[in-house]
Amino acid sequence: MGVFRYESKYAAPTREQRERYMRGEREEHVFGNDGEITLILYDEAAYLKDDLEGVRILFTGVLDKQKVHDEIRRMLEEHAQKNERPREFSPAKR
Repeated sequence: MGVFRYESKYAAPTREQRERYMRGEREEHVFGNDGEITLILYDEAAYLKDDLEGVRILFTGVLDKQKVHDEIRRMLEEHAQKNERPREFSPAKR
């Protein structure tokens, strides 16, 4: 089916995508230290929201829906690396 990536937290699946894939029962899971990653599982889709980066990803179809776990792992690793990096810019001390 497909993977649809939205680079802004204000972007969202189209009405057609919501009506087609995001219907029926759903199951919600939260990941990350502060619950910044939310996964919503539907029968025909998986919707992944990263509130830290503002990214939204809609995985549709059986094969693409299976990719969501790899993406969650990647996001968690990316968040952990950002937390480990020293801040490049810090306020000057007087």
